[in-house]
Amino acid sequence: MEAHVDIRRQQGRKNYFLLMLEEMRWKQWTKNLLVFAALVFSIDKSNSVMVVQSVFGFVCYCLISSCVYVLNDYLDRHADRQHPIKKFRPIASGQLNPIGAIVTAGGIFLITIMVSLYLNLLFGVLLLVYFIINVCYSLKVKHIVILDIMCIAAGFVLRAIGGAIIINVYLTPWFLVCTMLLALFLAVNKRRHELILLDNNSTIHRKVLQNYTVPMIDQMNNVVTSATIVSYALFTFTSGRTLHLMWTIPFVMYGMFRYLYLVHIKNEGGAPDKLLFTDKPLLVTVIMYACLTISVLYMFE
Repeated sequence: MEAHVDIRRQQGRKNYFLLMLEEMRWKQWTKNLLVFAALVFSIDKSNSVMVVQSVFGFVCYCLISSCVYVLNDYLDRHADRQHPIKKFRPIASGQLNPIGAIVTAGGIFLITIMVSLYLNLLFGVLLLVYFIINVCYSLKVKHIVILDIMCIAAGFVLRAIGGAIIINVYLTPWFLVCTMLLALFLAVNKRRHELILLDNNSTIHRKVLQNYTVPMIDQMNNVVTSATIVSYALFTFTSGRTLHLMWTIPFVMYGMFRYLYLVHIKNEGGAPDKLLFTDKPLLVTVIMYACLTISVLYMFE
């Protein structure tokens, strides 16, 4: 057993860059695509400079969120070893030295924040606030029932706001409300998946799960799902853009219902970013929604 652990550690040293990239959870960078929302809804006014600025904002959020992931995995490395899936992460499995990972993440954080503050002061400050909120989540808030999922939702809202700030455009309050509710929808379903997956060992991995039950989460799901659809419908009519945005409402409804089907029938939902690429109907829905939204805004604005 010890020889096996030594081999894995040697492999970690030989492939430090790849292991660090895995620890930074690059596959979850899809969550930061929300930064481009402001650009999409300003497609009639966009230019190459705005595109470059949005890409810069996306990269910054990817790097900062990765730093948070490394910190979170460092703090949870002992609990993660009891998790059926998370035990294979580089830090938890022993392939990646915890101290080395934290030092590397710290360097990435400092460089990203300094460059952001230099190029766009307000965006840099918002990025710092995003980091602080996520650190608070990792240290304390993730153990506080209800506040844990609301903190996750706040992170998505800050992504959307950051995407607007970096290109200097305005996002309506309704869009931010929709973003918050959709993030709550994903967070609630993730908690449900964890409860079912971990069963009796759920509190060993995540203490806050002892305060949740499946019926309670299902009730929260009903509220958030309804509120999200209604809020998005109101957004399409009150955003000040073309009313033809209403044609995107069915795609939002189908996408959410499809996700609920995957959560309740297929017992999935633990990794929304992974689910987006593994479930073809959901992926096609998202692509069609994006194409229709861009086309409508481009043609009718």
